[in-house]
Amino acid sequence: MPPLSDNNRLPIKSLSQNSRVNVGATTLPASNQEITSVESGVEIIEKCYRQIFFHAMKSDRDIYLESQYKSGSVTTRDFIRGLLLSDRFYRGYVACNSNYRIVEQVVGRVLGRPVFGEDEQRSWAIVIAEKGFTGFVDAILDSPEYIDRFGYDGVPEQVNRKLPGRAIGEIPIYQSLPRYGESWRDRLIQNGMMMSVAMFNQLNNTTSVARLIYQKPQGRSLKIWIAFLTLTGGGSIVLILSIFSKMFTIR
Repeated sequence: MPPLSDNNRLPIKSLSQNSRVNVGATTLPASNQEITSVESGVEIIEKCYRQIFFHAMKSDRDIYLESQYKSGSVTTRDFIRGLLLSDRFYRGYVACNSNYRIVEQVVGRVLGRPVFGEDEQRSWAIVIAEKGFTGFVDAILDSPEYIDRFGYDGVPEQVNRKLPGRAIGEIPIYQSLPRYGESWRDRLIQNGMMMSVAMFNQLNNTTSVARLIYQKPQGRSLKIWIAFLTLTGGGSIVLILSIFSKMFTIR
């Protein structure tokens, strides 16, 4: 099979009405300088982090990339590319997913919509297999859909398709799509890096002091509890009598 060029990807057959909806483009600013005159660079940076990572810890932030954006050396599109190619995104989304799930994650976060069926997933997955993840990111950011919708200085955002009977549009991908699938979860559990739900419930249901005090034991536990109370009570009485005996004994 010959390599697929950027303009010769596998054809995508629309399986739903989503791909026929004219989602429209946001009003795009002309330059980075025009953005910062209305909205501070810090706010735009936070929006980019939220769109790609949902939230980012202090250790996950790329200070050098942020300084480049604030100085006007890179565009918002370049900033998004830097976040996608960061070690944080690779460890959190690329390394723990198959090519098909990577396509879902990136298309949802960058193009602001879910994938249009298995045909689009397969088409982009082939791009990842041939050009690697970097080539896939470049193809997404260079695509006419991205350029027409967000341009070079627009922040990617969810494209909400409103339907009759629904007050709001679709839930953003970074909230609705888990970071990794069941196979990676099972691998973490097998390697002892994550606790399974069954193990958590088992540990959570262990006998505690509160349960012994406020819940009546049953069966063998009841017999042990009665014996414990008898021994404790008897020992306490003997100790009290011994103390009184020594206190009031006349020598």
